[in-house]
Amino acid sequence: MSTRAAQALSRPFTLGSATLANRIVMAPMTRQHSPGGVPGEDVAAYYARRAAAGTGLIITEGTFVDHRSAGFSGEVPRFHGEQQLAGWSRVVEAVHAHGGKIMPQIWHVGIQRPAGAPPFPEAPSVGPSGLALDGTPAGEAMTLSDIDDVIRAFADAAQQAERIGFDGVELHGAHGYLIDQFLWERTNRRTDSYGGDLVSRTKFAADIVAAIRERVAPDFPVVLRFSQWKADHYDARLAEDPGELETVLTPLADAGVDAFHASGRRYWQPEFPDSGSNLNIAGWTKKVTGKPVITVGSVGLDSVFEPSSLTGAAGAKVESIELLLDRLEQDEFDLVAVGRALLADPQWADKVLNDRLTDLVAFNKDAVQSLH
Repeated sequence: MSTRAAQALSRPFTLGSATLANRIVMAPMTRQHSPGGVPGEDVAAYYARRAAAGTGLIITEGTFVDHRSAGFSGEVPRFHGEQQLAGWSRVVEAVHAHGGKIMPQIWHVGIQRPAGAPPFPEAPSVGPSGLALDGTPAGEAMTLSDIDDVIRAFADAAQQAERIGFDGVELHGAHGYLIDQFLWERTNRRTDSYGGDLVSRTKFAADIVAAIRERVAPDFPVVLRFSQWKADHYDARLAEDPGELETVLTPLADAGVDAFHASGRRYWQPEFPDSGSNLNIAGWTKKVTGKPVITVGSVGLDSVFEPSSLTGAAGAKVESIELLLDRLEQDEFDLVAVGRALLADPQWADKVLNDRLTDLVAFNKDAVQSLH
């Protein structure tokens, strides 16, 4: 497999102004090792180790935008504030010193924020309609002024990312967080221009992308991560068929998304089996938008991703990536995001590209208890 893996994964890829050395991406994974929201030297070293081992693109853990309701923890890094941004600048320098590329994932958790959670416990939980992921009342419905504030916060974060030297930015629009809450019918029951049919529900995300495009260089890459599944709602769907997927994603591509990060829990799973195609969600995304796409979902491991996998309650053994290479060689998608396998083994990229497969490290709970 080694020669085949090297041939498929070591090809450079250009995304806007960023030229990636290969097709391997570090998936964003929440770590909660940034007291006060400030990424320290340990965080910089953590990402630098992956860059030094040949990971082509690093997408950071989710970072909270400058809105008091955005987050749920004082240990998750923030993407605003002098100390926080200075910390991120040092992360960028550390990754670039090893020839890597890096993008922050910027994030607002929306209605998933528990009441009274830090870093700003007095802030309310907010969402498009004041509905939790199960459809029950929760938090507060956002006013148009609230929406404007959040759009501005995302645009501010992207502008700061470019200023301090990041190679692009990713918006967290997946897994039932705020952007996704607007996209999903269960959590978006608005009757204004931000709710309604499939296209209307894309307006919030599209407005964020458009606001970012006004603030950054034309070739500064903007990536949007989205998913069908939500936290604890694995059967949720934004789109029931390829036509609906095209309806959802086209306004986002038109607004200025350069690439989509299509989050599935199993990269080998056909997204619309009734269509007669084996394309996964990333493959369909590329087909209906024509945009570059990152696939993700249990790459290199023998068990499916569960949220508990990043809280130390699950382990997974090393698994072959032959099926992944089959799909990559057919250009089903362009880039491959590796999550838990790269968390457990900082050398994953080097080992896969250089015939050191027997040295790969299995994922276990120890991998999430410290930065290594």
